[in-house]
Amino acid sequence: VQLQAYGGGLVQAGGSLRLSCAASGRSFSTYAMGWFRQAPGKEREFVATINWSGSSTYNADSAKGRFTISRDNAKSTVYLQMNSLKPDDTAVYYCAARKYYSSSTMEAYDYWGQGTQVTVSS
Repeated sequence: VQLQAYGGGLVQAGGSLRLSCAASGRSFSTYAMGWFRQAPGKEREFVATINWSGSSTYNADSAKGRFTISRDNAKSTVYLQMNSLKPDDTAVYYCAARKYYSSSTMEAYDYWGQGTQVTVSS
């Protein structure tokens, strides 16, 4: 499966963005999806994950209450709605895919998109 993330941009603190990740290839609905991010000089970190059906989601503590992951299997797309953005959310955001079950661990994912830049100004 090939993944392409988009929707990043420059936003002021307190604003919102919705990231999208479009998948090509077969059987998108059999893949769990995750969002990760990497800020300059830092390691890539987990943000949110959703299982293959969309019935289960899990957020990192930094994203709880502000970010919502969702998916539309008919459109082969996963979303990350980000509200109340902070300058600390500035990073390149990556989507990733693995079979069926969600994971917060980078190494569990088999496919990665190219990333989309999110910049939050103070």
